[in-house]
Amino acid sequence: MSKIDKVLYTGKTRTTGGREGSAKSDDGRLDITLSPPGSHGKGTNPEQLFAAGWSACFIGALGHAARDRHVTLPADTAVDAEVDLGTGTGTDGYSLQARLTVSLPGVPRDVALDLVHAAHQTCPYSKMSRGNIDVNITVA
Repeated sequence: MSKIDKVLYTGKTRTTGGREGSAKSDDGRLDITLSPPGSHGKGTNPEQLFAAGWSACFIGALGHAARDRHVTLPADTAVDAEVDLGTGTGTDGYSLQARLTVSLPGVPRDVALDLVHAAHQTCPYSKMSRGNIDVNITVA
């Protein structure tokens, strides 16, 4: 397990009501309604939030990998993230699985694959998921 020596940032939220509640950050910048996945509620759900957070973080990790390799990321770099909530054999309840599809238009495929591999090694969300959930990452 990794150990943090220096905290760079702490995100703080308070959630009430679970999947049918709300979540607010201590600085007021996040104030959302939550709804269960697949419901007709007006809110988002933890799986969407995880997908958004992971894809944003992964793009940041791609940027670090690109700088280390003296590569410029295209302005339209994108990561499509899908996070599944489900049950299955041996899961002891609910589990997640995820797919990331990375789009690096104009970047040669071998360079794109190298950047994606490096980003997956350094992205904190990737580290958190590694060995805990099934993850599939592809380059579009």
